[in-house]
Amino acid sequence: MKAVSARGEVILEADEPAALRSGPPRLSLRRLWRFKWGVAATVIMLTIVGGAVCAPWISPSNPLAVNIQHRLGPPAWMDGGTRAHVLGTDQVGRDLLSRVIYGGRVSLVIGVAAVLVSSSIGVLLGLAAGYFAGRVDWTIMTLVNVMLTFPFVLLALAVIAVLGPSLVNMIIVLGVADWPLYARVIRAETMAIREREFILAGRALGMSHARIVFRQILPNLVSVIVVIATLQVARVIILESFLSFLGLGVQPPTPAWGNMLGEGRVYMLNSWWIATFPGLAIFVTTLAINLMGNALRDWLDPHMKL
Repeated sequence: MKAVSARGEVILEADEPAALRSGPPRLSLRRLWRFKWGVAATVIMLTIVGGAVCAPWISPSNPLAVNIQHRLGPPAWMDGGTRAHVLGTDQVGRDLLSRVIYGGRVSLVIGVAAVLVSSSIGVLLGLAAGYFAGRVDWTIMTLVNVMLTFPFVLLALAVIAVLGPSLVNMIIVLGVADWPLYARVIRAETMAIREREFILAGRALGMSHARIVFRQILPNLVSVIVVIATLQVARVIILESFLSFLGLGVQPPTPAWGNMLGEGRVYMLNSWWIATFPGLAIFVTTLAINLMGNALRDWLDPHMKL
């Protein structure tokens, strides 16, 4: 299209309706195709979360119901298996599919809650260290270095030995163990942002430290925090399974993927399904979360928006 300005100059203008019809959809579809693995992982993760939330309605039986007559029953596609127990039964006759579904509730709750605890502690300390610097920075980073050098297993053993194994104590242990990662990353980002012009302008206008930190710096760190938290959920689920496998986590008969692995290790040679299916649930869940985290990192990166 051609248009004439007030000075009589000819201005070339694009056909706006055509640009609106052809440009954005093409760009969106191309970006969506670049993140196809992240989209697939999101669908899988939503299915897992939906199954955990709707466990009372979709589980074929009570995960705590014991039936000795059907103990060590194989999956439905093997000789001796039945459709009533699609994935088979464990050593006391409990339905394995129901226990895997209910075990997802425990693992996801612990993963999300522990990440909320660790991210809250780490972000606050990282902001304080990066913004105030000096003695505050030295004190916080010394504490971070101490936490990083302290073995996680010893910390878990000490806390659980004092407080006892339970769901809440697991969340406390995993939340306290992971906050140094957030503190170090947020500290580095805060030190870079505090020297930018809009922060210097805020100081010149007399803004309080709290307003600068929480209204000016923190919003610029949301994408970094979200990406780290997403990836940490997968790590926490693996650590929870590890502790439950050792008997330090959620205690039987409450179904959790980790203690199901621990119970099934004795029967690996003859009844492999007792440990295999909880292990596959851990693998698929953590893989989906990691793929989601990678896709989210690329999506939020302004240099990747091609």
